[in-house]
Amino acid sequence: MKVAIITGASVGIGTASAQAFLNEGFEVFNLARRTCSIDAVTSIPCDLASEDTIIRACDTLETALQGSSEVALIHNASQMRKDSATACKNDSLRDVMETNVIAINSLNQRLLPLLPRNSSVLYIGSTLAEKAVSGSYSYVISKHAQLGMMRATCQDLMGSGIHTAMICPGFTDTEMLRTHLGNNPEIEAAVASLNSFNRLIEPEEIAELIRWAHYNPVINGAVLHANLGQKES
Repeated sequence: MKVAIITGASVGIGTASAQAFLNEGFEVFNLARRTCSIDAVTSIPCDLASEDTIIRACDTLETALQGSSEVALIHNASQMRKDSATACKNDSLRDVMETNVIAINSLNQRLLPLLPRNSSVLYIGSTLAEKAVSGSYSYVISKHAQLGMMRATCQDLMGSGIHTAMICPGFTDTEMLRTHLGNNPEIEAAVASLNSFNRLIEPEEIAELIRWAHYNPVINGAVLHANLGQKES
């Protein structure tokens, strides 16, 4: 049995990834507060800011993983806020780090020991894992932290037969991006013009790279950029 565990599979890249793995014959689990719109996906209610709900979700997954032949653990869900180095309260930063970093650690601590060989642990980062822009202070910090987690995961899983990587999407047509841009068509068009194809990336394009990364351990520890040739600022 092949299993895919995807946080935030209820929208955007997560939903597209769920469909991609369903097409490959995987049993797919969505960990999120909202259910996935794809009927074949099993949605496990999980608030990634709550340790208690993560524990309950892992209890359910522990049973599901018994007898699995390969697992794709995809850390996709993230929280993005408008803030800056001069305007970010500690409580707000903690909230973002809780969802974007601590939750990943909680899931890894419970699930990594259960993964069989030929599994993958894939972090869905951002171009902001290796650079920064204004107005996304806590998000940039969290994505840099995720990159460090991926690299540390690679080293700690050496010899296990489990590989890891970070996929870094550019500006992708998702609910999170449009909300961050204020659902302003003019701003969206300006952002789309920041790559060589003058468009937003489709979630399905990122999902295909995630699917490919699961099957190709040669990229263990790598950062895979998927941004249509984003212009340098």
